[in-house]
Amino acid sequence: MDVFALIAAERRRLADELDELSAEEWAHPSLCEGWTCHDVVAHLIVPFTVGSPAFVVGLLRARLRFDRANDRFARDAARARPPADCVALLREHATSRFTPPMLGPEAPLTDTVTHGGDLLTPLGRSVDVAPEAYDVALRFASGRRTGFAGVDLDGLRLEASDAEVAVGEGHLVVHAPARSLLGAIQGRTAYLDDLGGEGADELRRRCLARAS
Repeated sequence: MDVFALIAAERRRLADELDELSAEEWAHPSLCEGWTCHDVVAHLIVPFTVGSPAFVVGLLRARLRFDRANDRFARDAARARPPADCVALLREHATSRFTPPMLGPEAPLTDTVTHGGDLLTPLGRSVDVAPEAYDVALRFASGRRTGFAGVDLDGLRLEASDAEVAVGEGHLVVHAPARSLLGAIQGRTAYLDDLGGEGADELRRRCLARAS
């Protein structure tokens, strides 16, 4: 599977939908706490606009707190560029092969798909993400205990209700749309009501414990 091709397709698909957003929608809160929809798309272009030296300086200023540096980079990018410019850069760099240090292309694919949901879900919008992209993103996120995956998935099996995607070997099954599964295991509590199956209550409990 060519993950870079999936990244390019999902960036372009997301950019096409973002072209339709109004000024009010860009200012709307996203599912990322403290970020507007504009901030989220600005975050997605940071790899194309912040070079390695500037990234290191920003990380040092944040006292090596990646989450704090990440927040600053996104807000700075949003202040520097209007939404239309951010979308144009996302489309222009759709084929970028940049990956974070020590992570493969699965990381930017997961970032693109997850943040697409963060942007569009609160607006009642969506894009038709390829099932293959959800499969890669769910496997990547569910396979990590820190970083992308913030919820312990031991004993659970996640099954998408809208795609042929399933991850995990646990005996407690959780089913939901793929976007909801991906968002939930990364701490987006807005998706918890979408969860069904005998493992749903347990996953909700773990997600809420992480968020508290």
